[in-house]
This record gives sequence, C-alpha cells and structure tokens, in this order.
Amino acid sequence: MAQDDAARMPLLAHLKELRTRLIRAIIAVAVAFVVAYAFANRLFQMLTWPIREVSHNHVLLIGTGVGEAFFTKIKVALIASLFLASPVILWQIWKFVAPGLYQAERRAAKPFVLFATLFFCLGGYFCWAVVLRVGYAFFLAEYASIGATPTIRVSEYISFSAKLMLAFALTFEMPIFAFFLTRVRIIDYRMMLKQFRYAVLIIFVVAAALTPPDMISQFLLAIPLLLLYALSIAVSYAFRLPPPSDGEEAEVPKQLSDA
Repeated sequence: MAQDDAARMPLLAHLKELRTRLIRAIIAVAVAFVVAYAFANRLFQMLTWPIREVSHNHVLLIGTGVGEAFFTKIKVALIASLFLASPVILWQIWKFVAPGLYQAERRAAKPFVLFATLFFCLGGYFCWAVVLRVGYAFFLAEYASIGATPTIRVSEYISFSAKLMLAFALTFEMPIFAFFLTRVRIIDYRMMLKQFRYAVLIIFVVAAALTPPDMISQFLLAIPLLLLYALSIAVSYAFRLPPPSDGEEAEVPKQLSDA
C-alpha cells in the first residue's frame, strides 16, 4: 500500500500543479475580460472595421435576437481578453513545463514567453489587418456576382472573425516552437525538410479543422502556414546545435538531482 502511495504522489503533485496554473490563467482572463468589456463598444468597431472598410460601410450588420447586442459585447470582450491575458497564460504554461527540462534547455527557452506572446498577437493582428479584408472582399464580390445585397448577422460575423483570428494567433507560434524544439534536440532542419510533404498535408487538414467550412478561409490559413513552416525550417537551421561529443555526459533534470 505504501508503495502504491509513493507511486501516486508524483502524479498527484503534477495534477495539483496543473490545477494551480489553470486557475491562475483563468483569473488572468477574467481580469482582462472586465477591462475589455469596459471598452467593448470600441473593440466592436475595431473588429468590424475589415468588412466596413472593404464594403465602404455599405454592408448592414443586423441583430435578430433581443439579447444579441449584449452577448455580442461579451464575445468581443472575451476575444480581447484572450489576447490581453496571453502573456500570463503563456507564463503559466512555461512554469508548468520548465521543471521537467534540463538546465541547458531552460536557459535556451528563457525568451519563450516574450516571443510567444509577440507572435501570438502578431498572428491575430495579421488576420485582422490583412486576411479578414481579403476574405470579406472576396465574399462581398460573390454577393455582387449574383446581384444580392448582403445583410449579415452580427453573431455570425463575430464568430467567423474570432475563429480566424485565434487560428492565426495559434499558428504563428510555429517558429517559436521550432526554435525551442531545435534547442532541446527534438527536431532539426533536416528532419523538417525531409517531412515537408507530410507537413503540407497536415497543414491543409489543420486549416480545414480550424476555419469555417469554405475553401477560401482554408486557403487563407493554409498559405501563411506553409510560409511559417518554411520560416520554422530557417529558424531551426539558424539556431541548430553542434552534435554532442562522445564524452559529453547527459545532464540530469533539476528535480531528479534534487531528489
């Protein structure tokens, strides 16, 4: 019985640590949500800017439910809170993962939170400033081609835009993880080049899963993903490590050496 308890303790401690990190991340999102909700009207204007810009304010955004405006503001604030709280969320992820890394791996990954936050926000901004404009220009042109006037529900617009922005924000993390995994010798640029064909297939599957069910949205995500994969190969090449020498001793993780 004592042996079983000893075997369970590391797992229980690990789960307790995970719970602590999740709670802190949720608290950060909640605080960011309160701040974002105070500016929900301005944030809504920013989020609807791409379609208003490409349509020259001719597209009519409508609400079809009594509480749709209220729930729209909640959705907008929630989207903004994920970006506002992203440094804290990524920091909690880092603090959860770091104890299981070697000392050298922790040193290599110290800038993780800073650059992961930067690329996360950059992905969302790129989607908002470029991709949404291109996508909505195409969709509005399709309406014009059949002689129909678009009248779009606010909730559908927010859901569509939010999915794309979050998908781009997450996929822009690819070079960061390529750097991290290269520095800990899990991947290298040769392996990424060798697996390029499979990567293309996976990228299109991921694009189909993360975007609404239309080909344009999928290509709008897949093409930047391919460019990010190429950038990740370059990052892996630039930060590659020399092969370990035969006499180099394996480094023991800190939590094992302290045991």
